[in-house]
Amino acid sequence: MYFTDRGVEELALRRGEEEVTLGWLAERLSEFSDVHPEFETAVERLATWLARLDDPDDDLD
Repeated sequence: MYFTDRGVEELALRRGEEEVTLGWLAERLSEFSDVHPEFETAVERLATWLARLDDPDDDLD
């Protein structure tokens, strides 16, 4: 199990029943980047990947 898997599992366990908007998620990602600027690139890549998930013409590789 990767370290990140544990974090994802904890998120699902603790907040799996909650419903959030994408606006709320975007705000949390921005806050996280402000507090942890060393992860700004990873947050940006995740946000872009999520934004383009349903775009078959967009290749993020």
